[in-house]
Amino acid sequence: MPTDPVPDLLSQATKLLEREFAHLPAWETAAPDERITDVLADVAHRLGDNYPYFHPLYAGQMLKPPHPVARAAYALVMSINPNNHARDGGRASSEMEIEAVRQIAAMFGWTGFLGHLTSSGTLANLEALWVSGQISQEHGRRSRIVGSEQAHYTHQRISAVLRLNYTAISADQRGRMDLDSLEAELRKGDVATVVATLGTTAIGAVDPLEEIVALRERYGFRLHVDAAYGGYFKLIVSELDEPARRAYEAIDQADSIVIDPHKHGLQPYGCGCVLFRDPGVGRFYKHDSPYTYFTSDKLHLGEISLECSRAGAAAVALWATHQLLPPVAGGEFALGLAQGRAAALDLNRRLRADTRFETLATGHPELDIVAWKIKAVTPERSSQLAQEVFEACAAQHLHLALVQLPQSWFTSAFAPAAENAIGDAHVTCLRSVLMKPEHQKWLDKIWQRFSSACAEVSPQ
Repeated sequence: MPTDPVPDLLSQATKLLEREFAHLPAWETAAPDERITDVLADVAHRLGDNYPYFHPLYAGQMLKPPHPVARAAYALVMSINPNNHARDGGRASSEMEIEAVRQIAAMFGWTGFLGHLTSSGTLANLEALWVSGQISQEHGRRSRIVGSEQAHYTHQRISAVLRLNYTAISADQRGRMDLDSLEAELRKGDVATVVATLGTTAIGAVDPLEEIVALRERYGFRLHVDAAYGGYFKLIVSELDEPARRAYEAIDQADSIVIDPHKHGLQPYGCGCVLFRDPGVGRFYKHDSPYTYFTSDKLHLGEISLECSRAGAAAVALWATHQLLPPVAGGEFALGLAQGRAAALDLNRRLRADTRFETLATGHPELDIVAWKIKAVTPERSSQLAQEVFEACAAQHLHLALVQLPQSWFTSAFAPAAENAIGDAHVTCLRSVLMKPEHQKWLDKIWQRFSSACAEVSPQ
């Protein structure tokens, strides 16, 4: 691991924080238990049983290390441990959350809105669909929710929790919601909400949001955009391919948006965010608490969230990161996104030039996720080879991921006998999420280890 700057940064900031409370009378605290050192030594040893998520050679799942300023700010505020539910639980951290969320909303062109942080993207999506259900109930209207079959599985589970009917819409060969299938469901007249995904978890596909907005004009539904993974790519929209660019340019037309700062936003887990275009949806959150909200006439974040206690530390870490790296187009933060996407395009180009592999028929990755299969005579053999290469890479400390994708998403077919027998089978593929800026400079090393691992695997 590289030298960690956080301990020194935290030491200096801790002294400054102590000065802020120096006016308080001295008091005695219990002496630290001498066993703490031993316990922490055990913790450090146990944590070694992890993939090196922080390292550029980890190019598997959606795991990105938090920025040092986020880590330091989070640790610093833990000495106070504010609760961003009511103002008396976290005055400063509540203000920081409001400011940080305002900056996120500004990415999408929103100024008048309602929004707050959550403990996860799942909770953020739950709130968005809960509001949709409340609106349907308020007006006595239909309540069915639809989303792509490639949307995150959380939407179907959330709908079940909320007792709302959910229908999965088929995806096209690009992994995007199929518009013909969507319109067929809309014609039934009972769809209340369409969930569009900007950045699917499997391949980073971007649903055709502009066309979905046009369908809303005809069928009148609520539009929720799940941009938990891909939301920050709005900052580099000019560098995306045309279909994705048009989708991001229409995101301001959504009724609600979810984005996860703990993915591309350089934050520790868990830090999600939900935004509503209409601040009036706050009426659904209204509740009475005889002991919570009387300390201030200003907005208490607990008055606009389903969660009660929420970590003020998450808000402080996000605010601090925004001060150092503002989420604006053309800034240093946006450059990091562009570097990750450039690495994905580079890897995809190398794979397409190698006859052993086949990339998706879509051509370029839409964001920074690359998926590919190993050519073989049957899907079973292709899947087996993918597993073997995955393990051989891990033995060389290169960590990729596996994903099952429809065979129809690739150009070539398997042998006729196998194809007739399986129809549109799923095949296990290799997958890489290149979301670290460092991945761009490390691509040669990644490719070298990948090629070496492939050479160890039995030929097809």
